[in-house]
Amino acid sequence: MSASSDPNMLAKAEVLIEALPYFQRYAGRTFVVKYGGHAMGDPEAARDFAEDIVLLKAVGINPVVVHGGGPQIGAMLKKLGVESTFVDGLRVTDKATAEIAEMVLSGAINKELVGWIAGAGGRAIGISGKDGGLVTARKVERSTRDPDSNIERAIDLGFVGEPSRVDTKIIDTAVAAGMIPIIAPIGAGEDGDTYNINADTMAGAIAAALGAARLFLLTDVAGVLDMQGQLMTDLTPGDIARLKDDGTISGGMIPKLETCVNAVESGCEAAVVLDGRVPHAMLLEFFTARGAGTLVRV
Repeated sequence: MSASSDPNMLAKAEVLIEALPYFQRYAGRTFVVKYGGHAMGDPEAARDFAEDIVLLKAVGINPVVVHGGGPQIGAMLKKLGVESTFVDGLRVTDKATAEIAEMVLSGAINKELVGWIAGAGGRAIGISGKDGGLVTARKVERSTRDPDSNIERAIDLGFVGEPSRVDTKIIDTAVAAGMIPIIAPIGAGEDGDTYNINADTMAGAIAAALGAARLFLLTDVAGVLDMQGQLMTDLTPGDIARLKDDGTISGGMIPKLETCVNAVESGCEAAVVLDGRVPHAMLLEFFTARGAGTLVRV
């Protein structure tokens, strides 16, 4: 059978033709990708992810990866006999826990991802938000209201931070040198202390500062589902506010969508929540007309 009559070869050619307008439209633009800690536990999924990132770079798009590592931090803390508590999904982080988090995030996970990218034929550089003054952090403040007395009290989360300023010079330098930045969600405060930052929040802030064409939040669900369990493919900030009010959006999806809204209202063109467990989900979302997740834009 000749290549011209092979259905598989023809299908591949059609996919490339379908992707061509997207290659042309976004050549030279930046995609910020948040890669979650749960997905990192599967070597095959990690290889797929690395190949996707290298492909983006090969077709002229500049990928910037921000990674999480919650499960890995939890495993290390457990191994060392350190108990963890959480408030609103954020780990209460004392000085010792912050040091362990930095070791796991900036060390083991960050360099493992750099290795996966290299194995797929790319050139990556591993950094954290502390490098080059990339992310200046401020301490996260949370409060809770006692249901009996109705008195609100502050909760000290320790060394948990959020971005207060993003300086993209180190990213710009790496990208100009043909490298793919792999960023650990750690930042330094004005006081010189080290803060652990939620990876979604970090990715959103970096996407906004870069004026990225896309922010991808890879998670473990298909995207935002309606009350009937059907995927909602396109949302605006107004839609999201209504869906929160009527209870369609709840739990851990709320902070992810808040990150998306903040990003698109601060300079990022669009944000996508999609299932990182699906092979090549990011490419399916972006380079095909049918998409694969929930797109958020103003």
